[in-house]
Amino acid sequence: MQNVTDSILSLGHGPSAGSFGFNTDILATNPINLSVVIGVLIFFGKGVLSDLLDNRKQRILTTIRNSEELRRGAIEQLDKARARLRKVEIEADQYRVNEYSSIERDKLDLINSIYTTLEQQEKNNKETLRFEQQRAINQVQQWLFQQALQGALGTLNSSLNNELHLRTISVNIGILGAMKEITN
Repeated sequence: MQNVTDSILSLGHGPSAGSFGFNTDILATNPINLSVVIGVLIFFGKGVLSDLLDNRKQRILTTIRNSEELRRGAIEQLDKARARLRKVEIEADQYRVNEYSSIERDKLDLINSIYTTLEQQEKNNKETLRFEQQRAINQVQQWLFQQALQGALGTLNSSLNNELHLRTISVNIGILGAMKEITN
């Protein structure tokens, strides 16, 4: 500190030999030079530095405002997406309920159709069985009739002689003649 004071005092006295010279004592001249440079920078650079800081502040504020707007937009889009999701979930639930109902209806329709088909098949089977029974009864009756007819013919042929045979024919001819007269 003493050197600084000596440097300042020596400036006031002027050069000792009457000549111009440089002070080569770095420790004495450096703080003075630094204080002068810093003072000049503060005086002249204050406006530039202030403008730079103001510009930076405005950019930061603009970025914050833009970020806020983007955040609000993102929140709105999120709300819209949630509303669409709720709507789609409701539609999906309705579709699911409708499809389950449709499946149940189809199932009931299929069961009813199968029941109707089975009833019709059972009815057809009963009719076929009745038809087959009737056919079998007719065949048995026809066979019995043929057997009875053959037995009767055999009995008639064995017991009929020519005279009885001629009498039977004449009676039948008489019956046919009487029938012919009735129809005329």
